Amino acid sequence: MEADDLEWNRTLREQWEFHWDHQVRARLDGLTDDEYFWLPVPNGWSVRPRGSSTAPLQIGGGDFAIDYAFPTPVPAPFTSIAWRLGHVIVGVLAARNAAHFGVPAASYDTWEYAGSAATALDQFETQLDTWLTGVRTLSEAELRIPVGPKEPYPEASMADLVLHIHRELIHHLSEVCLLRDLYPHTRTATNGATR
Repeated sequence: MEADDLEWNRTLREQWEFHWDHQVRARLDGLTDDEYFWLPVPNGWSVRPRGSSTAPLQIGGGDFAIDYAFPTPVPAPFTSIAWRLGHVIVGVLAARNAAHFGVPAASYDTWEYAGSAATALDQFETQLDTWLTGVRTLSEAELRIPVGPKEPYPEASMADLVLHIHRELIHHLSEVCLLRDLYPHTRTATNGATR
C-alpha cells in the first residue's frame, strides 16, 4: 500500500484503539477503591477528600481534590492510581476535548475528582469516547493544521497532538496496570491501604 493510500485518521486512532482493546481495557476491570487510593510509599500524591492532604496544593472543584505543587518537586512524589487517572482524565483528555472538540471547559482547578474507582473509570471512558469521536471527525486536511495557541506547541499539527495524546494514554495506563500488578504482591495482613 502506498503512503498516499493510507487512511491517516484510522491509522492514528488505531495506535491507541488497538492498545485499549487488546491490552488495557480488560486490565482495568474490577479496580477496587483500595487499589485506586493505594500508595506503596509514604508521602505520595493521590486524590483525597478535600482538606485531608498535606500536599502544598489541593485542587479541584468537588468533595475530592488532587495533590499538587508548583513547581513540581524534584524528584516528583510517587502517585496513586487515583492521581494518575485524574491526570489522564483532566489534563490529557478533558482539557483537549474542550480545546478542540467544543465540549465545556475543563481544568485541574475546577474538575470534580472521583472519590471511587468506579466513578473514575466512568469519567475516563466518557472523556475517551469524546476524544475518539472528535478525532474520527477530522479530515486529512484538518490533521495537518497547526493546533495553535490552545497547546504548548502551537506549531504542531493536529496529527502530532493525536499521536501525543495516544502516547500519553499508553504511558499512564501502563503505569496503572503495573500498580495493579504490584498491589497484590505487596499487601499483607498488617499493611492497610494508605490514603
